[in-house]
Amino acid sequence: MIIMLLKSILLHLRFPFSFFLMPVYFFALAISPNLNGDRLLWSFIIIHLFLYPASNGFNSYFDKDEGSIGGLKNPPPVNIGLYYSSILLDVLAIALAIFKINLLFGVMLFVYGLVSKAYSHPMIRLKKYPIAGWLTVGVFQGGFTLLMSYVAINNFGLENLYNVRVLIPAGLSSIILLGTYPMTQIYQHVEDAKRGDKTISLMLGLRGTFIFVLVLFTFVTAGYVAYFYRFHSLWYGEVFVLALSPVVIFFLSWFYRVWNNPSKANFTNTMWLNFLSACCLNGFFIWFFLESSHILQL
Repeated sequence: MIIMLLKSILLHLRFPFSFFLMPVYFFALAISPNLNGDRLLWSFIIIHLFLYPASNGFNSYFDKDEGSIGGLKNPPPVNIGLYYSSILLDVLAIALAIFKINLLFGVMLFVYGLVSKAYSHPMIRLKKYPIAGWLTVGVFQGGFTLLMSYVAINNFGLENLYNVRVLIPAGLSSIILLGTYPMTQIYQHVEDAKRGDKTISLMLGLRGTFIFVLVLFTFVTAGYVAYFYRFHSLWYGEVFVLALSPVVIFFLSWFYRVWNNPSKANFTNTMWLNFLSACCLNGFFIWFFLESSHILQL
């Protein structure tokens, strides 16, 4: 019995799901001027092995999904241990952030945790409001996380964030999250409607979600290319487009299949899109970091 409860907790923390959110961290790394091995290691661990799983667990506990959720096709029943585990991971993340890096990083983790809880907790539950929930995820998993990562990697203060070379990447990170997040909800329409959560994907409908994401993705891709051209080199923008071409091909192919058969908007295809997108973006930003830092030329 105890083993089953612990297994349920571990599964709902969804540690592998952090892989899908890593591109934001690697973008922050690529634009960081003050690198340090210890800070790099601890900031990565704190965000991806403490903060994100804590958010996943808290969300799962209050959602009590019976159908598939992100990174978990057949979620087991939740238990109170999951709630306490998520709180413990949050506390550990903040304590480690302050002890290993600086106070600002700890405060930003605390703010992220509060917003994450407001997204799921039944007293507020931003998730049930299509626009508010969508903006919350885009801003905090995107731009706010990039700024938080930038602070942690470089041991910087608040004053170092008032820089267009940092704010523009933060803005782009938010927009790309705003564009991709509706796709993660597309297979959950029945579950969300049953719970009373009117997500943006549910509001747009299946075809509307694909069209909306396609338009926003086109816009943000142009934004990334313009950013690389202005602050680095157009070549980076060209490689960015090339790196994401497998995602575009899969997305358009899936869109065609869903248009003709709505049942294709399922968990499996969603996870394949997420995985492919994460692989391409992680690969690009790691390459961008190594290339722009001239590490590949050593």
